[in-house]
Amino acid sequence: MTRDWYAWHGDYDEAGSALSRRLAQVRLRVRAALDAAPPGPVRAISLCAGQGRDLLPELAAHPRRDDVTSRLVERDPRNAEVARSAARAAGLSAVQVVTGDAARTDAYADLVPADLVLVCGVFGNISEADVRATVRHCAALCATGGTVLWTRHRRAPDLVPAIRGWFVEEGFTAGTVSSPADGVGVGAHRFLGVPRPLPPGATMFTFIE
Repeated sequence: MTRDWYAWHGDYDEAGSALSRRLAQVRLRVRAALDAAPPGPVRAISLCAGQGRDLLPELAAHPRRDDVTSRLVERDPRNAEVARSAARAAGLSAVQVVTGDAARTDAYADLVPADLVLVCGVFGNISEADVRATVRHCAALCATGGTVLWTRHRRAPDLVPAIRGWFVEEGFTAGTVSSPADGVGVGAHRFLGVPRPLPPGATMFTFIE
């Protein structure tokens, strides 16, 4: 049965839940990435953005908010509408919420390389081969000096150490990953390489539902 991704967001509101802990870790890293962004215009993209809970509250409260053009791509129209409403309520006119397939490279072609790339809630729902392929695509999505944030559960087999190594292989820093004791892996890496061309019409991953 296909998961109801709108209902899934309810766990964010449960104090102490794995999702609420993950959200807190991601927001800390979003804030740090915005703090470190270069002067001038900033680009941000979010794959499988859901209701935008990781990016939008931090962006709304940040001094650089008016410098940031962002695109959130989400397949579920209910979640996308929640994100649009949140962006409007916060006065974030440069936030674009697209209802569509976040796995398709064409969704980001005119906004990359980006200074902040969020791949949250993705790696735990796709195959290991697709995780590796998506990490490779991050070297086209992310600008030199930009930050990629990602999440993955720590259940066995724990893929988090391998994911961290794959990012290093693609030209990213070793970065930071939250403690295994948290039960959730939240990673942050800066890209030190030169962005590759983003292949048109490519599918980076397929959700296993």
